[in-house]
Amino acid sequence: MVWALHAGLVREDDITIELVPKDIESLNQMALRGEGPEASALSMATFARVADTHWLLPHGASFGDGYGPIVVAREDVDLRRVAIAAPGEGTTAYATLRMALPGARCVQMPFDEILPAVQQGKAEAGLLIHEGQITWQREGVRRLLDLGVWWKGETGLPLPLGINALRKDLGPTLGARVNRLLARSVEAGLAHRAEALEYARGFGRGLPTQDADTFVSMYVNALTRDMGERGRAAVAEWLRRAADAGLVPRGARVEMAP
Repeated sequence: MVWALHAGLVREDDITIELVPKDIESLNQMALRGEGPEASALSMATFARVADTHWLLPHGASFGDGYGPIVVAREDVDLRRVAIAAPGEGTTAYATLRMALPGARCVQMPFDEILPAVQQGKAEAGLLIHEGQITWQREGVRRLLDLGVWWKGETGLPLPLGINALRKDLGPTLGARVNRLLARSVEAGLAHRAEALEYARGFGRGLPTQDADTFVSMYVNALTRDMGERGRAAVAEWLRRAADAGLVPRGARVEMAP
């Protein structure tokens, strides 16, 4: 989604773009401290905590439409009786797991350490939020829960995982320009898929091209171009249920970017 900005294919002469590659939980924590970039990817669960200072962008979001983060283990276990290695508390996956399994016992761990911990028996189960969702079958683990499947069964909606947000202190005029710039970047990445995918693979921890293409196809799609009414309904429902479960503040006011 940012390849075109990196390549200079999409630009504005008077706007300087600095790309800040970070894992999602680092971006979440930066936003919570008020130190995040003007435009940032964020977990839906974190956006609920910073909605007063950030606009939601209609494009660039990642929805799992009948699929999503998965819980794996080396063997069949009762997930209500074991400790589950999970990414940071600011991630949507963590909050959704707590909705699906109220009272689940979770141990926080960097996302890229979870699968190895399960494989090595250091964790009884683990919540995978990235490419492990498609490679788990050859990693010697079993998939015990798919949160996207659970969510769609509960609501009939796609699961909103990651969103793009803009800081409101940009002001409406500059905010609208940055919004359009990022929208153009998403469209350019989709139009130049091969080049954009090769750039993205540089962040994929050695993921083969075919797997990277499969993973991108799952999370960069029509809802990424524009979440539309269905995406907005999913966001509203997720926020309502997460607030009911005490996982995010109640009454987060979602304002779309200008």
